[in-house]
Formats: sequence, C-alpha cells, structure tokens
Amino acid sequence: MKAYVGATIINGTGEVLEKAALLVNKGKVVDAGERIDLPEEAEVIDMEGKYITPGLIDVHTHIGVFEEGIGPAGHDFNETSAATTPHVRAIDGINPFDQGFLDARAAGVTTVQIMPGSANVIGGEMSILKTAGTITDEMIVKSPSGMKAAFGENPKRVHGGKGKEPMTRMGVAAIFRSQLMKAQDYVKEQKEGTLKRRDLGMEQLAKVIKKEIPLRIHAHRSDDIVTILRLIKEFEVEATIEHCTEGHLIAEYLSNHPIRVSVGPTMTSRTKVELNDKGWHTLIELEKHGVPFAITTDHPVVTIEHLITSAHTAVKNGLSEQSALKAIMIRAAEHLGIADRVGSLEPGKDADFVIWSHHPFNVHANVMQTFINGKTVYGEL
Repeated sequence: MKAYVGATIINGTGEVLEKAALLVNKGKVVDAGERIDLPEEAEVIDMEGKYITPGLIDVHTHIGVFEEGIGPAGHDFNETSAATTPHVRAIDGINPFDQGFLDARAAGVTTVQIMPGSANVIGGEMSILKTAGTITDEMIVKSPSGMKAAFGENPKRVHGGKGKEPMTRMGVAAIFRSQLMKAQDYVKEQKEGTLKRRDLGMEQLAKVIKKEIPLRIHAHRSDDIVTILRLIKEFEVEATIEHCTEGHLIAEYLSNHPIRVSVGPTMTSRTKVELNDKGWHTLIELEKHGVPFAITTDHPVVTIEHLITSAHTAVKNGLSEQSALKAIMIRAAEHLGIADRVGSLEPGKDADFVIWSHHPFNVHANVMQTFINGKTVYGEL
C-alpha cells in the first residue's frame, strides 16, 4: 500500500483537494482526500508542491491502427474494400508497439478508445485500451466499445470518388438506413429461431440494435448531425457524435436530445470544407447549453501528447477550467461508459493517475510520472 501525501489533487469530477493524500493498494484507489487516516503499513511518499490528477482519457483515437512514421504499411484503420464493413474489428489491427502508446504514457494519457477510420458509412467495431502493455488482449478495458459510422465528406470522397455508392449525403443516409434495417431483420430471425445462415457483419451490427454497444458516428457539419439524430431516433439505438465541429450552430437542439459528443481535433488545420467553421467556440456553446462533451485529438491527426494542450487552449479561449478538465477525465469516461473504473480518483477505481510538476494547465507543467493500475508506466521521481 502506498500513500502519496501533500499534493494538490485535481480530481476528475472538478473537486480540488489541497495538501491531500492519495492512498493506493493492489492497483486500486483506496481513498483520496485532505484528511485521510493512513494505515501503519502504508509506504508514505512526499508529494509536497506536486499535482496529482486521474489518468487522462482520449475517447477517439487511431493509436496502433494508424501507426506513425512507416506510411501505408502502418495504415490499418480503413478497410476501404466496401462502403460498409461492420464485420471488421479495430482490435485485430492494433500494434501495441506503436510509438503513439509511449507518447500517450509520457503525456499522462492512460486510457484510449481505438477505432476504425471514417472512410466507410459503417466502419467496424472499436475497443478501449489502457496505454501500457505489449499484448493487446491484456490492455483491454472494454471490447467492443462501439460501432463506427461516418457521415459527410469522407465516405462520399472515398467511395463516390470511385464512382460507387455513396456519392451524396442522401446516399450515405440510405446505406446507413439499409444496414440497420438488415440488422433489425437479423435480430428478429435470431429471436424467432429462423436464422438460416450466420453473417459476421450482421452479428456485430446486431449488438447496436440490441443496445449492447453504441454507434459512434463521425460527423462535422450540423446538417449531418441532425440527420444522425433523426436516424438514431428512427431505429431506437444509442449513439455518440464524434467531432461535432458545427455543434455550436445547433447547440440548443442538441441539448434536447440524450446525446454525448466528442469535439476535436480542433488543433488541426481546415483540410476540408466541413471544417471551415472549426474553432474553440464549439466547446463554449456546448458548455453553455449543457451538452456533455469530451475533447479528443483524433490521434494521429493531432498527436496524443496534445490532449492536455487542447484542453488548455480551450480554456485560453473561454471554456471554464473545470469543464476542460472533465472533458479529458470524468466526462470522457462517461462518454465511453467506463466511469465506474476510470476518470476520477475515487475508492475502488483503477489506480490510474499522473504526477505533475505544476498545475496541468501551467505553461511549465511536466508529467513527472504516470501510473496505470498502480504501476509506474512512465517516469521516475
């Protein structure tokens, strides 16, 4: 058992504890607070002047499936052989030795969701992993954690550019609707015992129909977001909106729907038309209207070490500090459906935490040490 004492603990819930202690045992948080009775057997580690936060969480990445520095040989995130590929799984393409995992640990990021890319209308299953390990299966927090879908320019460009479906936004929605109808029929046949032949794609998409996993849907433009809201209501499925670049234009409308969104990568350039209105104002409007959001890098579009940079820059542009921290801690965990394990330093949760030299938003702040399940995965004090 270890007790990290004297630090300022910034909990994922927004609570700030001064001269506090974090008590950890067997990979779990025992307690965190300003007045904790330390067991006699606890190893006491002086953290005076340091800051402790939960491990950071990036809800939308391509770490391990879009490897850095090796070109097409490491591009295992878009199976572009068809416009719908619900049968593929990101987990089968993850390389745990990708540099992105090391960079994540060095930046205090302990949990990531890894997903297929946005080339296809339906892109396949995704998984949530801790960022330390050499065996993918031993790094898993939750798998599958969602089914990828994409609206807007990307599927139009990738498949429409070849003269195939979809060529328009109407086509994207029609393909999406068709696939979910097939999945509904598949589930019905499963229940009735009339299923004649198994289909891997429908097996995996059926999990969406049965609400075992959510859709996580790539959408930048506001009209695409509204189309998605229309479709998920039609099929009575659960979903998150990924990117939500023009969410500020319809923030009030979004607030009337039970939807969570991820926003980012805001630090990237405006590489296509649907990013023209990209900016930090999206987060501020969503905050104003009470729409729950997480901040993402979409690594490697913006590299993972800039998750904290993104949150800090949002604060510089008007987002409240508390909301920015929650967006990479507890709200990120809620977005992924794993808030019972990570996102804050509360009794019983995984001992994923970061020791910082200064407040994480201080320009001089450095990650001194990163822990996953109570074990050091980066740095030495």
